[in-house]
Amino acid sequence: MDIRITPIEADYFYHIYNRGINGEVIFKTERNYQFFLNKLKENLLTVSDIYAYCLMPNHFHLLVKIKDDKDLNEIKIHKEKHFEKGLHASQNSFSKQFAKIFNSYSQAFNKENNRHGSLIESPFKRKLITSEDYLRQCIIYIHQNPNSGGFQNYKYSSYKTILSNSLTSLKRNEVIEMFEDRENFIICHQKETDYQF
Repeated sequence: MDIRITPIEADYFYHIYNRGINGEVIFKTERNYQFFLNKLKENLLTVSDIYAYCLMPNHFHLLVKIKDDKDLNEIKIHKEKHFEKGLHASQNSFSKQFAKIFNSYSQAFNKENNRHGSLIESPFKRKLITSEDYLRQCIIYIHQNPNSGGFQNYKYSSYKTILSNSLTSLKRNEVIEMFEDRENFIICHQKETDYQF
């Protein structure tokens, strides 16, 4: 099915991933990474919960769970008129929020780097997560994405945050529970995952 018409449904997990146009670099500086993470927090947390992420120089991965219809409808009531169908329906809220992130980030990146035009491929890619085992494998895959220097120390991934006690908007406790406990989370990440798109 065409990704542009594949619906994103409430109360489901999705692996969201995308890259720069033609594989171009989309994160060059610490400020780029932080700006993108701030945009995710600012725009996605209204429509989804974030479970894992990894930002690489030319692409990114996210694991999100779309809020249930009740939560999405409450957001709509507070922000704008609620629609059951069409562009403004609650199931399109996630895509609209992602468009805001991409547009805002691309404009800032282009201005900083004296470039113009599209930066990130469109539409963004997504994979519905269909089982608990697949969900765990997806988390491991996302965290293991940085190959050089060891993923455990990579700055732009949720791995270290999940293991820390620092304040976070990630669903840290829920992720640890998926692996039973913190120790098993670490052990499972030491094995190569068989996650496939």
